[in-house]
Amino acid sequence: MLGKIDEIIDNTVKIKLEIDITQQPNLVNLHVIFEDGTDKKIVAEVANVNKEFLYANVVGEINGDFFMPGASKKPSFKSTVRLIQEAELSLLLGERETKFGYTNFGTSNVYDGYKINVPINDFFNTHFCILGNSGAGKSCTVASIFQKLYTSSPTPPINSALIFFDAYGEYTNAFGKLHEVNPKLNYKAYTTNIEEPDCEILRIPIWLCDVDDLALLLDATTPSQLPILEKTLKLVKILTGQGENVIKRKNDIIARALQDIMLSGNDSTKIRDQVIGVLTKFNTPTLNLESQIVQPGYTRTFKQCLFVDKSGKMQEMELVVEFIRGYILEDQLEVPENELNKFYSLADLEVAMEFALISEGILKSDKVFDTANVMSVRLHTLATGDNRHYFTYPKYVTRSEFIDTLLYDPTTNGRVQLVNFNINYIDDRLAKVITKIISRMIFLTASTIKPRGSRAFHIIIEEAHRYVQHDSDIELLGYNIFERIAKEGRKYGSFLVLITQRPSELSDTCVSQAMNFVLLRTLHPVDLKYIKEMVPNVSNEIVLQLKNLKPGNCIAFGSAFKVPTPMYVDLPNPRPLSNNVDLEKVWYTAPAQQVAQAANVQVVMQQQAAQQVAAPGQMAPAQMMPAQAMPGQPMAPGQMMPAQAMAPGQVMPGQLMAVAPTQMVAQPAPAA
Repeated sequence: MLGKIDEIIDNTVKIKLEIDITQQPNLVNLHVIFEDGTDKKIVAEVANVNKEFLYANVVGEINGDFFMPGASKKPSFKSTVRLIQEAELSLLLGERETKFGYTNFGTSNVYDGYKINVPINDFFNTHFCILGNSGAGKSCTVASIFQKLYTSSPTPPINSALIFFDAYGEYTNAFGKLHEVNPKLNYKAYTTNIEEPDCEILRIPIWLCDVDDLALLLDATTPSQLPILEKTLKLVKILTGQGENVIKRKNDIIARALQDIMLSGNDSTKIRDQVIGVLTKFNTPTLNLESQIVQPGYTRTFKQCLFVDKSGKMQEMELVVEFIRGYILEDQLEVPENELNKFYSLADLEVAMEFALISEGILKSDKVFDTANVMSVRLHTLATGDNRHYFTYPKYVTRSEFIDTLLYDPTTNGRVQLVNFNINYIDDRLAKVITKIISRMIFLTASTIKPRGSRAFHIIIEEAHRYVQHDSDIELLGYNIFERIAKEGRKYGSFLVLITQRPSELSDTCVSQAMNFVLLRTLHPVDLKYIKEMVPNVSNEIVLQLKNLKPGNCIAFGSAFKVPTPMYVDLPNPRPLSNNVDLEKVWYTAPAQQVAQAANVQVVMQQQAAQQVAAPGQMAPAQMMPAQAMPGQPMAPGQMMPAQAMAPGQVMPGQLMAVAPTQMVAQPAPAA
């Protein structure tokens, strides 16, 4: 027995010790049991101890073979107080041995050697967060957790689908050998480095992007831009391809825009200039400035009929309007049923947007034109720049086929359990957009699978504070895909895993929907305050512990843990490529060229020192100075610059001058 209850204040029990605490190991974070002769045992965690008193916070109660967090009552003063026993400890921390349906997380750093095994359904069937400062061991913790998911259980989850968005390209090294662990396991890597020949380039079929995706991709900022995007997606399916029907549809769009201009009521000169401008940019073989307008007895070109006389009148306006109306189709532009799913490229999309701009009548408003035209410029930049590679897909696929392709390994003809997108080679904005687009596709795919929840996808985002924010998406689109997944994804089998060093910059909605947390060392006061306010069941004691955790140590809690559980996570094998720069190696281990140069300088200095011993105060001869190699010409070891090439005391560019010992003697100041 440890002692007797002296005082109970709120959730803290003060115990007067009846043992010599100096002869005991450290009791802080251990658990004590309060027994009063009933079936219930109250459990508390030691928070503080001195030579006279022990302070413990109540965390739950044991009733038979079950532990329940929280306590319906406080311990009575007649309760006996003792340390928790092995059999009871398993009710709090789980079984020591891994079995089916469990995965090993790490080892308790409170109870020596006690393995922390977590129910897979309780941990992975939720959104969860891994939070901690840079250098706290996040990458190794992440790699270890997912490696053990496949290695610690006797039956690995071969039907899992983990999709990593790898901000630094760290995890290929950690997961690339899954197949060696079990031939049924496969790993697949995509890169955003278009110059990397040994890895598949991340590519997204542009035709799978809807209005919301294009709004993000083209950085739309106002609701007035969305109708243009909607019209673009409609037109691209109509206008892609060749044939008479395509030309008729293009003519219809051009003619309607021209008719609006002709009937605008503007002066004839402005009308003429606008019509010429449209037909210069938008034309077909049958409708252009050189189209023939035939009248009895004579024929003129379209452009000739736009002539404005000296009085400022267009005499053939009615004739031109009648000619234009001949190209307007009576039926509305609808996408044929057989063309709803159609392959098209960025170039096709660019053409469709140009026609959408005139189709929507933006020529009537300079303000609307400027707002809409900026998207056209951005689309052109995308279609012609290096980023086009990420939206160039070789063949037509549906959304579900695209997701299945990501999770299929052609080399083994098997299912892929873990996909890694290395987004390290693109800027943050594009990385954010791509992450959102693919996450949306995964969510939509999961939401259509029958029966519901028969497949599961885990979207794992490293450096999540860059991408999972409360963005303007909500104001523009009405939702943020990550917040939508956080709120709706679980019922469809779509889960978010957020890894970050700045939790305070994450979307509050996403954090609030997470059910499990793995917390590593955190120092920033803003982040500590955020964790205290946003993460459930975080006490002041836990916050204080977070500031002092060693790398690789963490505190895990949530639906998968009965009590907040301090532990250290085993190092992954192999490790992710997350090592910090070794300054000792970088600063003090010079490249071979520098080493050779340094050796040359050292030889010269030794020779100079020998000369000074022979003739104190005499400057070393010029021919003893180290030579500088000519550009593009290596210099033989020990080669010296000829004496005539350098005057005494002269220093060649890029070289250090070795100063003779006598030159370092202080000289008397000149007389005033």
